[in-house]
Amino acid sequence: MCMEMEDSLYHLLLHCDFAYRSWHYLIREYHRRHPAARVVDVSEDDGLLKEEPQIEFSGEEAFGRYLDLHELYNQYINSKFGEAIEYSSYLDIFSQPQKISQKLKFSRQYREYLENLLAYLIYFFQRTEPLQDLDRIFSKVESEFEERWAIGTIEGWENTSQDNGHDSAQHSLIDLDYYSSVEELVELGPERLKEGLAALGLKTGGTVQQRAERLFLTKHTPLQLLDKKHFAKLSRQPIQNWMAVASQNNENLKQVALMEAKIEKLCDLLDETIARTKDNIVKKQALTYEEIEAEREEEETQAESESDDEEQQIYNPLKLPMGWDGKPIPYWLYKLHGLGQEFKCEICGNYSYWGRRAFERHFKEWRHQHGMRCLGIPNTKNFNEITSIEEAKDLWKRIQERQGVNKWRPDLEEEYEDKEGNIYNKKTYTDLQRQGLI
Repeated sequence: MCMEMEDSLYHLLLHCDFAYRSWHYLIREYHRRHPAARVVDVSEDDGLLKEEPQIEFSGEEAFGRYLDLHELYNQYINSKFGEAIEYSSYLDIFSQPQKISQKLKFSRQYREYLENLLAYLIYFFQRTEPLQDLDRIFSKVESEFEERWAIGTIEGWENTSQDNGHDSAQHSLIDLDYYSSVEELVELGPERLKEGLAALGLKTGGTVQQRAERLFLTKHTPLQLLDKKHFAKLSRQPIQNWMAVASQNNENLKQVALMEAKIEKLCDLLDETIARTKDNIVKKQALTYEEIEAEREEEETQAESESDDEEQQIYNPLKLPMGWDGKPIPYWLYKLHGLGQEFKCEICGNYSYWGRRAFERHFKEWRHQHGMRCLGIPNTKNFNEITSIEEAKDLWKRIQERQGVNKWRPDLEEEYEDKEGNIYNKKTYTDLQRQGLI
């Protein structure tokens, strides 16, 4: 016995020594092939694992549950393309930039608004969905956008995407036939005058009066005859300058449309968060400040308790159903109700019911009643325990036939009397009347 134990121990030591040498050889071979590999300090690695990531959320965002679009909302309602609406209504339309008129999208103000909105949505999405590959999502959006822009099927940009920028520049032009003096042009404002001058390739600097005077020169003087000092430095030739500006405008509009497409995609991904944000805003409008603070404290307490509960893993090897307390029900109760027995009902669309009690109860529930209604059969006690469609149809046919024997038939049982006092049923009376015998 001792000799056998010594042999077993000897073989075990040999296996351990062989495993150690093999592992040591593999480590040396790896470092020989990868000399630049970084050696990780164990103490340093432990510190990185213990360090919790710092994720910043504002109080309005509630750790990523809601969006905080108040700054963008103020920018929207104070702009020319926006309208004076409530914050809850803004949450319905901010994800639909295609509903804004195309004439209002040529301004720099609208472009800055889209840039800020897109930057916030990207930042919020990266904080709440850190495992999502946003670059891959945007690359797909850009490829689809290029195809649709080329054929002109992007909603809200159908005409612009096919005109190579000429229409966009033409839109910025100011029809001087409607203006008879410089003072009338001054009323358009500096930004509109700047757009009109840029569309013609003229200088856009100076005061409002100087811009209006420079633009009014083009009413009676062709661009080719204007002094070169009035043109921008991009090109001294007015026609070439106009084409360059038109091309630049088209590229700017294309970038605006692409930002709109990215915003729509992000809003689709954050659809649940947007709906939750709107519900929260509507609810907060009906609460006082004290009620809001009390609800926030309650949510924080509930979040802490839920995190504590999630850390405790529930041991359920038999996969028993969960009870009202969120824990598996006792096994004896599982066996008592026969919850391991499956009952299928073809009338309910082959839906499975576990346990005899649930099976008997389902004949009065909406799913079975809906199935019987689709078959055109009344859901009475006669059809209890019947789960097959064919059996239900056969039983309903037999019931109809049995009811037809005792049913009153007017053709045979309704009585009619002639002038002589003879009594006939309805069928005989009508036949004799047609033949003229009565």
